[in-house]
Amino acid sequence: MRTSESGLAGRGKGIGLGLAIVSAIAFGGSGVAAKPLIEAGLDPLHVVWLRVAGAALVMLPLAVRHRALVRRRPALLAGFGLLGVAGVQAFYFASISRIPVGVALLVEYLAPALVLGWVRFVQRRPVTRAAAVGVVLAVGGLACVVEVWAGLGFDALGLLLALGAACCQVGYFVLSDQGSDSGADAPDPLGVIAYGLLVGAAVLTVIARPWAMDWAVLGGTAHMDGTPVPAVLLLAWIVLLATVVAYVTGVVSVRRLSPQVAGVVACLEAVIATVLAWFLLGEHLSAPQIVGGAVVLAGAFIAQSSAPAKGAPQPVAAGGVDTELSERENVA
Repeated sequence: MRTSESGLAGRGKGIGLGLAIVSAIAFGGSGVAAKPLIEAGLDPLHVVWLRVAGAALVMLPLAVRHRALVRRRPALLAGFGLLGVAGVQAFYFASISRIPVGVALLVEYLAPALVLGWVRFVQRRPVTRAAAVGVVLAVGGLACVVEVWAGLGFDALGLLLALGAACCQVGYFVLSDQGSDSGADAPDPLGVIAYGLLVGAAVLTVIARPWAMDWAVLGGTAHMDGTPVPAVLLLAWIVLLATVVAYVTGVVSVRRLSPQVAGVVACLEAVIATVLAWFLLGEHLSAPQIVGGAVVLAGAFIAQSSAPAKGAPQPVAAGGVDTELSERENVA
């Protein structure tokens, strides 16, 4: 019986890891689709608003279906929308207006280290040594991927804004995990995402002021490495793949893994974004970027393979016990 439960737990972790990778790929493709739209004349904040508002419309039927969440978990929905959706986007785009994109990405992806700190010192849950090593490797690899040395200008406000994006990303991972151990009373992740997108769209409407947007751009074409592509097709990519699929697979992966493991795997987003830009936008990779990508992959593998499973009372690396499956996992 114990062997069977361990097999189910391992299978669930494998599914969670697969979903986390899909989420990183989907999120990583957002920049590749957004850049041609920005070059065609759209403001970056307007692209973000289109992304979130479009995804909110797609998820609206699920919001209606799970409307009971508004009464049961209003704080969770508001927090996820403000931090996990609007906060990450707004702080990141504000930071890249003052500091290089590579530096902003590196600071934002300090989030996995901050997640480990939250889990260890706030939630007082065990963290394996391998998970910490994985974070260090992932952050170091990211420094190579974004070539942080190419833009080492010091702008205190820009760095603070990027750190704000990292803190909001911590909120995304922590809030995605809220209630996952509550069995049948756990908030449905699709409902949380739907209302989070609605809250994020409302906040970004005030910030982005879409009524001033050049809507005619969406009716024309944008160029991806010289190839004309309908702007509406790129918008569909951003909304459906880079937002809806990315958030759904990301939140579900956090439920199956843990915030700290999912956070490290999410570092792959920067690697994937760089690789996609190489193939689709003609932005070639340098040798340090290739090496950095390999280091990020190694860090993610080490962290996910040795991190404590959900519900384990002590780290696996320290000789932990078999994880007991919750009623929700048994039903699955």
